[in-house]
Amino acid sequence: MIRVLVADSTRIHTRLLADALMRHSDLEVIPFESDSAGLVAAAAADNVDVLIISSTLDEQHLRGLDLLLEMREVRPDIRSIVLQSSSKDEATVQAFRAGARGVFGRNEPLDLLSKCVRCVSRGEIWANNRQLGIAIAALADSPSVRAVSANGVNLLSKREAEVVRCLADGLTNREIGQRLKLSQHTIKNYLFRVFNKLGVSSRVELLFMALSQPSLEHRRKLDGQGGYSQKEADAIRKSAEEGVPAAQLALSRLFLARQSGPEDLVDAYMWYLVATRRAAGMIANMMSPQQVEAAEQRASAWTPAQDTSPAVVEDSINPPIADGNHV
Repeated sequence: MIRVLVADSTRIHTRLLADALMRHSDLEVIPFESDSAGLVAAAAADNVDVLIISSTLDEQHLRGLDLLLEMREVRPDIRSIVLQSSSKDEATVQAFRAGARGVFGRNEPLDLLSKCVRCVSRGEIWANNRQLGIAIAALADSPSVRAVSANGVNLLSKREAEVVRCLADGLTNREIGQRLKLSQHTIKNYLFRVFNKLGVSSRVELLFMALSQPSLEHRRKLDGQGGYSQKEADAIRKSAEEGVPAAQLALSRLFLARQSGPEDLVDAYMWYLVATRRAAGMIANMMSPQQVEAAEQRASAWTPAQDTSPAVVEDSINPPIADGNHV
């Protein structure tokens, strides 16, 4: 059974779409008929496999895509299908950047939606040739993932940079809104634009980039001991302990840069192992057994020939973590 949560633009459309999908015996369909604010929590609590979501919710344009970005932090394993009303190229690009694994046009035959759900649940992408072409062109035209352009000009507007600085200070959307005297919805829209400009897909990735870029105003100059303020270090540790690989890797780098004692090297290596194994596990969960086997074969073939650094034999010096449950 594939557990499917449906959240269309109105409750009537949600119910009609859910009823149509319920005719298929292999789909367990849950219509979401509450306020969109509870959608992320409902998807996590109901152990959903596939989310079908409209880009417009509660009469707010792109509200559904904002929720997809939040979903990726809470339940990155949920695969999403965006119900697309617009045929504009930008709508397709925005859906995939928000994390959609499928884009389903409202003019497409309804009987194809169940096939779309099965396809996405298997880890495949659902898109027609035109949509794939749009996504590939956008990827080719995307700027490098860094906070400043090649000539040093900041890619962010003044207000967007203020939002990023507040995020680096560990503030929530509500707290950022209070500080900047803006609504939470406006803050989410700013973050969405920042994600697009910098090529990141979540708050955690943005935080990691912000704390890793010495060119941003909030970043302190490197001082030989990591270069992070206490707030920055606390934010990294909190995200690392919550299981975010990017933050775990950042924490490893922090300990490595500081090296105030032998224990810092131990912590640096420990967090490096946790980050890489956690990330590998998350990626593997999105793959079929055949894909995992193919990746492992390629890694085995590549490592002896290409990697001759001491890191190759690190596991023979330091015993690895026994299994993924300890990560």
